[in-house]
Amino acid sequence: MGELTTPDPAPYDESTTAAAIRRHEDRLAKDPASLAFAPLADLYRKTGRIAEAVALCREGLRHVPHYMTARLVLAKTLLAAGDLDAALAELNAIRAASPLDVQCHRLLAEVQRRRGDIDASVQHLETAVKLDPSDRDSRAALRLLRVAPASGSEGGVARVLRDDTFATVTFGTICLEQGLIEEAADVFTRLVKKDPTDHRARDGLDRALRAKSGRKRG
Repeated sequence: MGELTTPDPAPYDESTTAAAIRRHEDRLAKDPASLAFAPLADLYRKTGRIAEAVALCREGLRHVPHYMTARLVLAKTLLAAGDLDAALAELNAIRAASPLDVQCHRLLAEVQRRRGDIDASVQHLETAVKLDPSDRDSRAALRLLRVAPASGSEGGVARVLRDDTFATVTFGTICLEQGLIEEAADVFTRLVKKDPTDHRARDGLDRALRAKSGRKRG
């Protein structure tokens, strides 16, 4: 089965978003069985109406449980809410139905990374890159999350970073503040691999990856 999802559209401005929300709300009011609940929930998510988006998706999926686009919207919304386990469950359901869904693997990589499972995150990024070789963001994240083995030929900052003395949240944060994104990601990745429950390291890694991609979360 091919990929069921499409990339997010270009961001709406406020007035266009409001108009789109009204249009989908009107359509859903006229036809409660309409699949318009999915794009409406996604607009709710993008405008911060998280609880409404979750409720709308769950209600719609009660009637059309195999509507994978709606399940993807729900997963994104749960991820935005910080409910990583619930987001993972939705994404696993999508993957079972459509194992070649690139966006599903991208989101799985993000969820697993935030849960502290770097190895699983890397596996999903590798799959995403195989399915879509033009996916530069996944390639960049993959490079940052792969902790290279120590090398005797390294010098400068790279050699310092291989010393576990400097593998601290404080040092990683200093690297990030100095614009040393890859070095910061290296520190935070090693910390998370050592202790997946280290929330400060996980947050630091998230900031490093967002800084590398130049995108805000959402």
